[in-house]
Amino acid sequence: NIQLVADGCCNLQKQIQIAQLFGVPVVVALNVFKTDTRAEIDLVCELAKRAGAFDAVPCYHWSVGGKGSVDLARAVREAASKRSRFQFLYDVQLPIVDKIRTIAQAVYGAKDIELSPEAQAKIDRYTQQGFGNLPICMAKTHLSLSHQPDKKGVPRDFILPISDVRASIGAGFIYPLVGTRSSPLALVGESQPKQVHP
Repeated sequence: NIQLVADGCCNLQKQIQIAQLFGVPVVVALNVFKTDTRAEIDLVCELAKRAGAFDAVPCYHWSVGGKGSVDLARAVREAASKRSRFQFLYDVQLPIVDKIRTIAQAVYGAKDIELSPEAQAKIDRYTQQGFGNLPICMAKTHLSLSHQPDKKGVPRDFILPISDVRASIGAGFIYPLVGTRSSPLALVGESQPKQVHP
């Protein structure tokens, strides 16, 4: 259904725009399955390019192996040969709250953030300890741009709740937990040590 495909591309277009915030060329890899029509494939590629993708390439590696990705490899090589205009989304010297807010608004489309008392206390502590200049790595659901997995497409003007903020000092980043998101170190349903048997 062409219209359903077109409607579903709003999230793809947003993802392209997000990548462009960092000043790098975007190549979209479209996994083509046998039920996809030529019209659907052409539409997705056209909408991706209209949204600013350097290229959008139909890929068949899942069915024919490596030779099904040759066109993708060529597109990536060509994009990589272009002059990079890479930039960070924010100045790492900004306060932690401002960096989180910048990500929430520029990347996710949030109106603002809402910090829990625990999150605010952790931010204050990390700042006092001299870790305020670390970059931010958000821990949130991958199923939506918002904190609500059922909010599909491109939700806008929502308040992004930050339930906690943690730091991986050795790795060199701070990670806010969005909504009820658990630590990114525990994203698998069950901890791996439980799988170890004597």
